[in-house]
Amino acid sequence: MKWDEIGQMQCSVARSSAVLGDRWTLLILSDVFLGVRRFEDFQKRLNLSRTTLASRLQLLERHDVLFREPYQNNPVRYEYRLTAKGRDLFPVITTILNWGDKYYADVAGVPIVRTHKTCGHDIQPQLVCPDCGEPVNERNMTARARAPFANIPDVERGPFQR
Repeated sequence: MKWDEIGQMQCSVARSSAVLGDRWTLLILSDVFLGVRRFEDFQKRLNLSRTTLASRLQLLERHDVLFREPYQNNPVRYEYRLTAKGRDLFPVITTILNWGDKYYADVAGVPIVRTHKTCGHDIQPQLVCPDCGEPVNERNMTARARAPFANIPDVERGPFQR
């Protein structure tokens, strides 16, 4: 299978990877969640070419993750903002950030500390069950194919079953 065909698979990870599976795209999204909005600011922070940045921003627009909003008229310049679909990526970016903090922080510690605005405490968000509130991990969950996707092989014997 070719990389440009991955978005056609019957797999949510593959379909999502077709949009998000590029290192620049994840870094752009991380910056958006930190408040970066303007092309020039992305370029300065990430030090990538204008062509690459424009391509990734256009991809995120095409997939309704970001939208452009003009902030200047002459010449017209845009800010990039998250759509509802883009805001739904917050737990994804946060989980990647947590993983990087745990395994790749240097001796000075983690570069960014996140604080909960409501209570003022530093946080490390985690995945929890919306019904019982307990933390969820690969050992206390199962995965099964739904009826229309019953042809997906071995899903119940996959890595979630240790």
